[in-house]
Amino acid sequence: MSEIKTKVQFVDIDDDMAGQRIDNFLRNQLKDIPKSMVYRIVRKGEVRVNKKRIKAEYKLKAGDIVRIPPVTMEVKDDAPVISTKLNKVAELESQILFEDDHVIVLNKPSGTAVHGGSGLKFGAIEALRALRPDARFLELVHRIDRDTSGILLVAKKRSALRHLQAQFREKTVKKFYFALVMGQWKNSCKVVNAPLLKNEVNSIVRVNPKGKPSETRFKVIEKFENATLIQASPITGRTHQIRVHTQYTGHPIAWDDRYGDRRFDAYTGKVGLDRLFLHAANIRFVHPKNEEWVEFNAPMEPKLEKALAGLRK
Repeated sequence: MSEIKTKVQFVDIDDDMAGQRIDNFLRNQLKDIPKSMVYRIVRKGEVRVNKKRIKAEYKLKAGDIVRIPPVTMEVKDDAPVISTKLNKVAELESQILFEDDHVIVLNKPSGTAVHGGSGLKFGAIEALRALRPDARFLELVHRIDRDTSGILLVAKKRSALRHLQAQFREKTVKKFYFALVMGQWKNSCKVVNAPLLKNEVNSIVRVNPKGKPSETRFKVIEKFENATLIQASPITGRTHQIRVHTQYTGHPIAWDDRYGDRRFDAYTGKVGLDRLFLHAANIRFVHPKNEEWVEFNAPMEPKLEKALAGLRK
């Protein structure tokens, strides 16, 4: 057995993280740490919220800054090491759209989780750390679903992380997704305002009056016989927001295993589609170094382009 000591972390709580108990939040952040140790560091006052001690039942609020202390844990010496020769890891190198000393802009492939856990040995962030062994700091700025492809921001400095997360919290970051949905989306349907409530047991999200306010803006890009390619821009950042809002309107996204329609999957399967057609295509934000607006575009993978070409025929 050997020991690994994690580094101290400071996490800015956004709207999507708000509302959960600090103990549940920590268990999600420290996936390999025993539950008993999580409660121990809270009880000892090592976990701070806004520089103050809190109890395990404290509920996080948007704008809170959580200090997660360094934690020492034992690991087996034969624990698998992420090899940069693995196809999925090596593939990420070619999917980096932009990199400087503050941020990495990644075009994440569909099927790659943003981080390991829940049976996954590694995700995009662990793979990037393996590809950048000399990087002192690499942290996810935000998250996108495992089956969603497209732009993912990774901070290379703590100052950059705070700067970028503040922009997400203040809703000044502009994100645009492409989604292929079932049926004919009406041009007049430009905004969906529907509160979303997440089931903490199975992570299924539903429209519910008791949920958190959620807004997505939509624009029709191209119409097909039985499908529509739309642009979706989430104003709020709720879990599965675009997927649930499209389902709510009666136009679920192709190959959505949680909120989709199997009949539509069979229809789009005829043109070669076999993955969720949701792609984070564009992002605009203020660069943390020079305070200037920057914009990045992530091309869709050939499989999605081929599916669209097939629908046009």
